[in-house]
Amino acid sequence: MRVLFKHSGHRFVSSVLSLIYPSECPVCKGASDTFRYSPICPGCWEGIKKYNGPACKVCAAPLVSEYSSVCGGCLNKKPHFSAVMSFGLYSGTLREAIHLFKFSGLRRLAGPLGEFLSELPIPETDGIVPVPLSKKSLRARGFNQTLLLARALAKKMEVPVLMDVLLKKKETPPQIGLGAVERAANIRKAFEADGSIKGKRLILIDDVMTTGATARECAKTLVRAGAEEVVVVTLARSALT
Repeated sequence: MRVLFKHSGHRFVSSVLSLIYPSECPVCKGASDTFRYSPICPGCWEGIKKYNGPACKVCAAPLVSEYSSVCGGCLNKKPHFSAVMSFGLYSGTLREAIHLFKFSGLRRLAGPLGEFLSELPIPETDGIVPVPLSKKSLRARGFNQTLLLARALAKKMEVPVLMDVLLKKKETPPQIGLGAVERAANIRKAFEADGSIKGKRLILIDDVMTTGATARECAKTLVRAGAEEVVVVTLARSALT
């Protein structure tokens, strides 16, 4: 009964806030009447679906043919992570939601976005590690979006967030606009991990995986520091270009 009242209360508060602060859905241009997802409307939010098409069994990159199992990048150079799990493709409403969360500072979206991650068949783990930001980037943004996602998922899984075991020690230019080779060079030796992770099976959380350069470098750093296994979990995966 208490849970029912709690949910009813959340719906009531959401309705009141939506009346006070009406907004237009950036996807369909209709009215957004649920504060939890605002400015995205419930209809567009419910349209976000898990990707179930062909994908690389190692890095989860979308593939053209269902008869392919491993992408060229993973065939050429095996990553230090054992697998990648991504909820959806980096497009449409999911892309819009991530942009609002990451660049517009809508931290409340961490909860509903984290629920998408909890739908994935994530293996048992000793802890969840968010991809870290450099000190300069953290000051500029004001928060680390991957840490908020890690906390949302950790609450569901009832496992700890290991937020200080992996640090970004080097300031790097933004990865946006760089190709795969340039991204890998840009992020090389940018992270450091401590020895407290020795023998642990870890989940590495990121919001979007594009070429996989950041995930590869983070996983390599964790494994070299003694982690037994690293599984990467992301909200979205970009198609290979």
